[in-house]
Amino acid sequence: MLRVTKTENGMVKGFPGTDARITVFKGIPFAAPTCGDNRWRAPQPPKSWEGVRECYEFGPITMQAVPGKNPDAFYSKEWHVDPEVPMNEDGLRLNIWTPAKSVEDKLPVMVWFFGGGFREGYAWEMEFDGERIAHRGVILVSVAYRVNVFGFLCHPELTAEDPEHPTNFGMLDQLAGLKWVERNIENFGGDPKNITIFGQSAGGGSVWNHLASPQSRGHYQKAIVESAGGATLKHPADNRRRQVGFAEAEQMGVRFLKECLGVDTIAEARKLDAQFVEDKCLESGMMFWPQIDGKFLTVSGPDAVANGTLNNVPLMTGNTTDEFPSGPRSDDEAEIEQWVRDSFGEYADEYLDICRRQAAKTGESLKKAVTIGSFEWGARVALDMLAEQGRDLHYYVFGPTIPGDDAGAFHSSDLWFEFETLMKCWRPFDGHHFDVARKMCNYWTNFAKNGDPNGNDADGTPMPTWEKFTTDNKFGIFFGDEVYMNKAEPTEKEKFLLRINR
Repeated sequence: MLRVTKTENGMVKGFPGTDARITVFKGIPFAAPTCGDNRWRAPQPPKSWEGVRECYEFGPITMQAVPGKNPDAFYSKEWHVDPEVPMNEDGLRLNIWTPAKSVEDKLPVMVWFFGGGFREGYAWEMEFDGERIAHRGVILVSVAYRVNVFGFLCHPELTAEDPEHPTNFGMLDQLAGLKWVERNIENFGGDPKNITIFGQSAGGGSVWNHLASPQSRGHYQKAIVESAGGATLKHPADNRRRQVGFAEAEQMGVRFLKECLGVDTIAEARKLDAQFVEDKCLESGMMFWPQIDGKFLTVSGPDAVANGTLNNVPLMTGNTTDEFPSGPRSDDEAEIEQWVRDSFGEYADEYLDICRRQAAKTGESLKKAVTIGSFEWGARVALDMLAEQGRDLHYYVFGPTIPGDDAGAFHSSDLWFEFETLMKCWRPFDGHHFDVARKMCNYWTNFAKNGDPNGNDADGTPMPTWEKFTTDNKFGIFFGDEVYMNKAEPTEKEKFLLRINR
């Protein structure tokens, strides 16, 4: 096995995974620490080292709220289980799981960007273990990046200091990691010309950004977007995260320095302790995320979808069935009607009539009938646009029975399945869950190999055929308690939602 190899900065040594056929390299620096003058600066090259670096431990996570500090938080019981996880500004590391036996293997590569709302998360959360992906002949690389105020602060001084990289430092971190993979992955048995970028939630939003960014173009060959929408919904308006203008974002940065940090200049702010900056950000309630800076991003991902400028590579995207519902909070019919009128404007009466008919037919409540999944419909509207542009597309919906509580197929529940890491979870999964997970990991890695998710299961039998999403075949595969192509004709409500959001 390929346990020792070289990088552009020095030799590295990995170790056998739980599966001894896999070699794991943890915590390889792909950029310099981001403290001091490197804070709020595009990632800089790391220092080289002498001898062989033992890559046996993950690097510290980038600055954020302490994961798992609140044990009652939902994700604290899922994977943010260790509040003692090391954290500092030397977090720009990547991790590699490779099944290669030599540098000549030319294996496909998957590069993972984690989620967390652009304000938390890290590359080596327990559900992201890459062994099962590597077991299928694909190299998995997980890349760290800066989040929240450390990753996305805007400020006039930063713009003047480096006009080519005025903000979006977290996205530039991802791009630096991706370019590092291009330059070095051959030494880990990988093919630098067969790279799939993928991510979920904010990681999926990151993939949309790379698909839209002129700077990322050409550095990957395929993309997977999970639970990150894709189109900006008009009805109901998606106001979870309104994009502000760059000048407004700069002024938000000015206020943060003055009102929260008590300083006037970026130079002063760079001298402050990182934990102090993080604490003040959390106290303020301010949130920072990717901006249209005219450099890394000239348009948003949803705008690139709509105007046809998204990088044209094979794309797989989807959502879970129980994430981010958009609907009224009350069961009172008058309040439901008001929510519909506020959300659908001139289409309100038509939508109410459709939903009342649906409720009468299915027996569900009117509240449930008017509620929609914002990520589902962001994805479906985007797919409809992209299909008309002739793109190579596959769509999925994830919705098996999830045991342990009544959370349903919640946002991020699919991560246990695509990485096939169910054995790390507290939930009492049974045999059919492991069957679904095995198939999902198969589909994901098949797509990474050649752009087609289809293939045989572990026993050699063909898995259910996952058909492409086209203008004539607007269907997706369903990962439920079984796996199948869902070819149900769209309902009256679904046709309506698609029509008014185009």
